[in-house]
Amino acid sequence: MSEKIPRVAFFPDSYLEVNGAAMTCRRLTGFARKRGYPFLCVYADKKTEKTTDGSLTNLALKRSLVSIPIDGGLKYDALFNRHIKLVEKALDEFKPDVLHLTGVNDVSIIAAILAYKRRLPLIGSWHTNVHEFAGKRLDKLFSFLPEKMRNSMTGLTERKIFEWAVLYYKMPQVVLSPNKELVEALVRDEERESLLMARGVDTEMFNPNKRTVTDGIFRFGYIGRLRAEKNVRLLEKLEKRLLELGKTNFKFLIVGEGTEKNWLEKNMQTAEFTGYLEGELLAEAYANLDVFVFPSETDTFGNVTQEAMASGAPAIVTDQGGPKFVIKDGETGFVAKNFDDFVKYSVELMDNPEKLSKMKQASIDFVQTKSWDAVFEGVYEAYEKTIDIHKRTKLYKNG
Repeated sequence: MSEKIPRVAFFPDSYLEVNGAAMTCRRLTGFARKRGYPFLCVYADKKTEKTTDGSLTNLALKRSLVSIPIDGGLKYDALFNRHIKLVEKALDEFKPDVLHLTGVNDVSIIAAILAYKRRLPLIGSWHTNVHEFAGKRLDKLFSFLPEKMRNSMTGLTERKIFEWAVLYYKMPQVVLSPNKELVEALVRDEERESLLMARGVDTEMFNPNKRTVTDGIFRFGYIGRLRAEKNVRLLEKLEKRLLELGKTNFKFLIVGEGTEKNWLEKNMQTAEFTGYLEGELLAEAYANLDVFVFPSETDTFGNVTQEAMASGAPAIVTDQGGPKFVIKDGETGFVAKNFDDFVKYSVELMDNPEKLSKMKQASIDFVQTKSWDAVFEGVYEAYEKTIDIHKRTKLYKNG
């Protein structure tokens, strides 16, 4: 990194909500504050106010009463652009070298508009597969339709939303993506670059020493939002199949809230539901697991998978989305190609304590190299690359 630290204006769409994207955004802000880097963070909150904390300037903007709920506290405000003048004033005072948007929602749209208007370098980070979220929810909404018709409709919806999102992400000079598939899928040309932005894990918070259970019961676990796009009904199917196979000394620990929670509570026999947890209670829940089951097919990364591994719980994940890149298949967990694989790997780990023990240790060792500081140092290198590409492009067009 050069001696001059870039002055960054950050526009996270999801910031105060409970999800992996918001958590990553808050950690980036914390990293900048800890390092003393000049950083302006523009986000949505319950009221409009500007505050400072060391090198960090926060600009909170209130969403209007007509905001549309999207997911877990996240909303879209069609009137959010009314704040543009206030944001412009903040940019005039802060004098950013680069703007950073994080999605296609109301906050990031302001970043895109002002980067274009002011001809400022723009970087984008991809945090959520909105096309797959939309497809899963549409599939659930129209579950009464024939499967073939439903699949055709949801498939078309996913493709069109993804095409639109890729077009939107052509505006930034650099795009940061959480997995290799997205890095390769997003546009790469002479004027733009697509780079990997992985995720870190707090190994002081999440570690096996937080374990408190000693009852000998084998615990499968899921931690995250209980929504249709997370494919959480697979947990009920897995429990049912294990019981049919004669397995008895096990239970499921399910942490989180969401629209699928009531269905799971009614249909699962061994599950304990804790609701939303954070801090030490969350760390304890992770550490009490023997195996982490993550059936989501829409996650771009899956922060929870790394947190489970840091806590000593190898993960079983799908072969769709980003989590399959987080684990080492057969060493720190398994990549399941279908439901039968989830069953096979679950039984294998229940029946083979020696293999489970090796996987637990391998999981712990693997995540020791995944520090958040290293991730964000890479982001700052991407900021510098964005500024350089913008300068080159500007010179080319002016020349």
